[in-house]
Amino acid sequence: MELTIDEQMAILMRGVDYGDPQIKENMEKELRERLIESQETGRPLRVYLGVDPTAPDLHLGHTVPMRKLRQFQDLGHECIFLIGNFTGLIGDPSDKDSARRQMTPEELEENARTYVEQAFRILDPERTIIKYNAEWLAPLTFADIIKLASNFTVQQFLARENFAKRIERGDPIWLHEFLYGLMQGYDAVALQTDVQIGGVDQLFNLLAGRKLQEYFGQRPQVIITLPILVGTDGKLRMSKTTGNAIGINEPPEEMYGKIMSIPDSAMLNYFNLLTRYTPAQIAEIEEGLQTGQLHPRDVKMQLAREIVSIFHGEEAVGPAEEHFKRVFQQRQLPEEMPEYRLSQPEMVLDVLVGAGLVSSRSEGRRLIRQGGVRLDGQVVQTIDTAINPDREHILQVGRRRFVRIVSE
Repeated sequence: MELTIDEQMAILMRGVDYGDPQIKENMEKELRERLIESQETGRPLRVYLGVDPTAPDLHLGHTVPMRKLRQFQDLGHECIFLIGNFTGLIGDPSDKDSARRQMTPEELEENARTYVEQAFRILDPERTIIKYNAEWLAPLTFADIIKLASNFTVQQFLARENFAKRIERGDPIWLHEFLYGLMQGYDAVALQTDVQIGGVDQLFNLLAGRKLQEYFGQRPQVIITLPILVGTDGKLRMSKTTGNAIGINEPPEEMYGKIMSIPDSAMLNYFNLLTRYTPAQIAEIEEGLQTGQLHPRDVKMQLAREIVSIFHGEEAVGPAEEHFKRVFQQRQLPEEMPEYRLSQPEMVLDVLVGAGLVSSRSEGRRLIRQGGVRLDGQVVQTIDTAINPDREHILQVGRRRFVRIVSE
C-alpha cells in the first residue's frame, strides 16, 4: 500500500537536525512539494549521500545518514552512494579544528575498494547507484574553479565555527581547505540532485550545493542533515582518526564490547541514531533511566544486542554477549575503578607504572612473566605488548587491582 505524503514526511523528517528552526521549516516545505510532484508525475526523487574514503572501513557514524538514504530507497526514490575519491584529496574540514593530512590518490583508491561492499550492509545493492566524484571534478579547469569561487565570499567561509576557532588560536587555515565546499557543492550540480543527505556539521557544504545549482540554472536541492554520533569516548564525533570509532565490519564480540564501553551519557544518542526503536520506545527507556527503574548496565546491554543484531544478525548476539560476560562480568570487575588516559599507543609496562598499579618497572616485568597481568581479560604474554587508544580497555594486576584505560 502506498504511503500518504504525511506518512512519508514522518519517516523522512524523523531525527533530522539543522541547528536552525527556519532552515528546518523551509526544508520541510520544499521536501513536501517535491514528494507531491513525484507522486503526481511518477518521477522518483534523485537523492544522494557522499562519503570520502579517508579510512579503510566505514564506522557506525557513517550509517546514520546511510539509513536515511535507505528510507528514501524504500519509498521508491533513486538513490546514489557517492564515493568522494576526489574530494578526499582535501578532506572535509567541517568537523576539524586543524587541517587534515592530505591523502594520496593511491590511498583513497585502496580505501574505496571496500566501501561499496560495506555500504550494502545498509543499502539495497539492486537499487543503489554508485558514483565517484573524480569523474566530474578532475576535468575542471582553473577557469571553472574561478566561476565556482565567485559565488562565495571569504567572510562566509571564515564565519564557520571550526575556522573561527582556528583564527582565534592563531592556527593556520590553508587555502585548499576553502575548495572543499566548492567541490562538494559541485557534486550536486553534476548529479542534478533533488535531495542531499549529510551530517549537521556539513550544513555549509550542502547549502553551497543549493547555491551552485541555482547558479547553473537548476532547482536547488532539499537538504537533510542529521545529528552527529559521538564516539566511544562519549564526547567527540565518531572518527577513525580520533580512535573512538566502531567499525561496521568489526567482529560481533568487539562491537558488543565497544558498545558496553561507551559512557552512560551517550546511550540515548546511540538509541536515537542507530537502533530500530520507535521514538515512543526510546522515550520509555529514557524515563526508566531517569526514575531508576532501569539500570544503565542493563539498558546498555539491550543497546549492544540491538546493534550487533543489525550488523551481524540475531544469531551473533548470544555468543557476543557470552564473550562479554566471560571476559568482564565473571571476573567480577568493580563498577568503580581509576582511569588512565591514553593519547597514543603505550606499552603495558609503561601503563602499569604510570597508573600506579606497580611500584617499579622491575615489579611490572616480574608480574608479566608470572602471568599476573591481564588486558581485557586476557593474560599479557610479553612486556612488548602495546595498548592502543582505539577504545576502552581494562588492565588488571592480580585479583583486585584494576584500571580503566580510556582515550584522551
